[in-house]
Amino acid sequence: MERMSTLDAGFYFVEHQNVPMHIGSLAVFEGPAPAYEELLALYEAKLPLVRRYRQVVRTLPVPVFRPYWSDDQDFDLRYHLRHAAVPPPGGPEQLREMAARIIAQRLDRARPLWEAWFLEGIKGGRWAIISKVHHCMVDGIGGADLMAALFEAGPEPARPGPAPWEPRPGPSAAEVILSGVLDTVTWPLQQFAGLPGFLLRRLPSPNEMLRFGRGLTGSARRLAVPSASSLNGSISPHRRWTWTTASLTQVKKIRRALNVTVNDVVLAVITTGFRELLQARGELEEGLVVRTLVPVSLRGENDHQPVSNQISAVLANLPVTEPDPLRRLELLHQQMGDVKRSRQAVGAEFLTEMLGFAAPALLALGSRAAFRMPQPLVQAVTTNVPGPRFPLFIIGRQLVELYPYVPIGNNVRIGIAVFSYLDTFSFGITADYRAVPESDLDNLTAGISHGLAELLARVRPPRRRARSKSGPARAARPARS
Repeated sequence: MERMSTLDAGFYFVEHQNVPMHIGSLAVFEGPAPAYEELLALYEAKLPLVRRYRQVVRTLPVPVFRPYWSDDQDFDLRYHLRHAAVPPPGGPEQLREMAARIIAQRLDRARPLWEAWFLEGIKGGRWAIISKVHHCMVDGIGGADLMAALFEAGPEPARPGPAPWEPRPGPSAAEVILSGVLDTVTWPLQQFAGLPGFLLRRLPSPNEMLRFGRGLTGSARRLAVPSASSLNGSISPHRRWTWTTASLTQVKKIRRALNVTVNDVVLAVITTGFRELLQARGELEEGLVVRTLVPVSLRGENDHQPVSNQISAVLANLPVTEPDPLRRLELLHQQMGDVKRSRQAVGAEFLTEMLGFAAPALLALGSRAAFRMPQPLVQAVTTNVPGPRFPLFIIGRQLVELYPYVPIGNNVRIGIAVFSYLDTFSFGITADYRAVPESDLDNLTAGISHGLAELLARVRPPRRRARSKSGPARAARPARS
């Protein structure tokens, strides 16, 4: 019997009516659209590669044991792969509105926790797939790996046949109880025994431990900075979802010219977005920051299994009141450098390890209480997942656009997911429908574009004036009328 990890169980327990906890994406392809049956056959052939897609989460009415995975005895692929058409004329606005409605709907917890929507009717003969996967199954990096099961690296489609599959019988009530009792005893012991190894892996030397301890002081100071708490508040079950894009080549040009990281540049342009949002509201008070949770992947470069969450997180203060875009970038570069050098992501990971000692009922109650508690400290979630620089295909059709979706939690009304594909960064922005008006999203997305343009203007060399034989060229004088 395979039980959830502590982090996976936390993502499962915190979900409620107003907080669907799935991640997702909208992938747009060149036409012509395939037949539904053709796409259905592809999913059926690929499902053996992702066993979670045919498993359900089982719990007791009172969570005295950790949730466990069990094969769905009534699995129906047609329930999970759905078919719809974008309303005419099928332009960007119609696609965005339909995608936002679909992505906001909670997954059915009595079934495997995923859905895919095959959308036709997009202008230009294009079609799309909306993918939704519960966060308890995968993190952002793992989610990209699951998508790769469907994608092909070339236009010649493979034609795999369906693999036979029979669900394994679920455990009996006696087996569930016996396994749960054993797990209740052995799981905390395993966690306790693993703590020394965990600390040695993450902080292998006394200097690293000392650096981590000093970093905690810096983290505490950053938490003391006043933040834009007007971005916090209760949320509804409904979502707005929009996106904007940026050139990866331009981002890398800024990175090279200013000797920063790609993630620094991404956070800097997002900072400009929040700056312009707060300016439009008249809420850009001197000294405020927008504090964001930044997930950090714990996967190695070639680590693709198991299909589960392997992430930690750090907090970053976005310096929205700094007027100089270069200074904003410099502040973020220094801050994220300090966070990395002091290994602050280890703190959140260690806290997750410690939660493994808690009884599942306490973990469930604690997760829900923490997620629903009003808090003015964190205003946003920003996550950056690198994607491939080469084209991907499904059934011979090339993927041309991909927009990511990240869930938001109580009191955090805006989340931004960033995904790179080919030469494009896509910023997928999730917001609460009632608390965040469309004008806020317009200002945020426009600000992201402005932030990139500002930085590019600073790193471009000035144009050199053409020289003539008689010497340097002079500026032309205006003609007299």
